[in-house]
Amino acid sequence: MRISYNKLWKMLIDKNMNKQDLKELSGVSAASIAKLGKGENITTDVLLKICEALNCRLEDILETIKE
Repeated sequence: MRISYNKLWKMLIDKNMNKQDLKELSGVSAASIAKLGKGENITTDVLLKICEALNCRLEDILETIKE
């Protein structure tokens, strides 16, 4: 099983935002944003910062996918 962040990227499109906007709004590092883009592991602290910035819940920005 793996985690997909496709919901996050769709939300950014809906909000007319890009990754740079997300970085600035949430205070998350560029390296963390790059990891998200590659679907790599990221700490829950980073995910919570993103959720706070976007006023959403974890399930709104990620989903688990069976491989």
